[in-house]
Amino acid sequence: MGKITGFLEFARIEEGYQPPQERIKHYREFVIGLDEAQAKVQGARCMDCGTPFCNNGCPVNNIIPDFNDLVYRGDWRHAIQVLHSTNNFPEFTGRICPAPCEAACVLNINNDPVGIKSIEHAIADRAWAEGWVVPQPPKVKTGKRVAVVGSGPAGLAAAQQLARAGHDVTVFEKNDRIGGLLRYGIPDFKMEKWLIDRRIEQMQAEGVTFRTRVLVGRLPEGSKVNCDARETVEPQQLLAEFDAVLLCGGAEQPRDLPVPGRELDGIHFAMEFLPQQNKVNAGDKLKKQIRADGKHVIVIGGGDTGSDCVGTSNRHGAASVTQFELMPQPPAQENKPLTWPYWPLKLRTSSSHEEGCQREFAIATKEFFGKNGKVTAVRTVHVEMKDGKLVEIPGTEKEYKADLVLLAMGFVSPVATVLEAFGVEKDARGNAKASTEAVGGYATNVPKVFAAGDMRRGQSLVVWAIREGRQAARAVDEFLMGRSDLPR
Repeated sequence: MGKITGFLEFARIEEGYQPPQERIKHYREFVIGLDEAQAKVQGARCMDCGTPFCNNGCPVNNIIPDFNDLVYRGDWRHAIQVLHSTNNFPEFTGRICPAPCEAACVLNINNDPVGIKSIEHAIADRAWAEGWVVPQPPKVKTGKRVAVVGSGPAGLAAAQQLARAGHDVTVFEKNDRIGGLLRYGIPDFKMEKWLIDRRIEQMQAEGVTFRTRVLVGRLPEGSKVNCDARETVEPQQLLAEFDAVLLCGGAEQPRDLPVPGRELDGIHFAMEFLPQQNKVNAGDKLKKQIRADGKHVIVIGGGDTGSDCVGTSNRHGAASVTQFELMPQPPAQENKPLTWPYWPLKLRTSSSHEEGCQREFAIATKEFFGKNGKVTAVRTVHVEMKDGKLVEIPGTEKEYKADLVLLAMGFVSPVATVLEAFGVEKDARGNAKASTEAVGGYATNVPKVFAAGDMRRGQSLVVWAIREGRQAARAVDEFLMGRSDLPR
């Protein structure tokens, strides 16, 4: 795969970035992708390793050595065909996937891994630029109707696969635009939204119908989940009108922080804050936007969502941004003999952190303080692990100035009332209960109702959502037709 001695001859080439002082002035993408020559060099580094662990490290099982080799040989058109055979949306994953495939790369045992993600990014962008990505409408229609609830990556992948199998697919989305958390959970500076619009046009040409601002089921009173619905459809109506229903909503129930002072103004969930900026970028006029201009911002939660809050706050012009992480600071370098080929625990510094952020580890929030009903400070304490539990360290309490607090501690489950409206049985974590077995997979306890993506597995990666959407599409196709030619 690639050049036989390439891994000995060539070093890893990283994608470029616009300087932080320039990119924080706008919300556009700032990654500078590999050019053709650089991509060829990266493809040349792919080893003839015998067992390509990268394939299993990738949730959609991309055939990575093959497209690396094709890029090395200059056969870009065949490369996108190989990539599309396992991944409906490589232009999404080539931008926002954390690349577990690279952690599993055999070269990563004692060297820098092949830049698989950057090669995927380059293949996808070139394919669109060359006009190689075209609609693939079905040759034969089945007459079967499928409703897909939720238009995130799981719903879109499933809808495209089912439409290509010949079914009439309608996607229901409660927000004003298609894309789910791709649209409103990921900042534009990580992925611009015209990329989604371009795919929607392709899918419409393939026969997919999109209905926005339609809520299927119900949301609990006072819910903080983003919803622009002007119409509500009851589950019974979908079950009567469609031959199958596939639930692909996100795990949108945020984890809260019930400490004293939580009711103060200026404390918001990340998913109240991030979607608003994406809406403004899209040209929407908001009556009131949560802004970080000139404020001391505290982001509670050290994951990707917290990092997105950091990047957005810096672009607003925050006076300072501090990010709290409950767990201890991980090592700068993982123990490769211990962790390879699995996703390692190590310190990860995002592009948003590089733009300006104070990071605090092993820290817990004890209380919010305020004045005139508005948050002004956060009281914290450092913690340490003892006997498998995090315990407070006496004498480490501290106060941080805070004008805006963003809670980015992850999501606990899908919105329970949506599943309850269908009568779908839930697992111990509040997700839709359904297996991933080859036979009967993704089917819930309710006849004709299937579930995939975050709705079934809980908060996860875009690439996992695409995998589940594809596999669920095959399960639905088998249910409707008795067999399926769709890949699993």
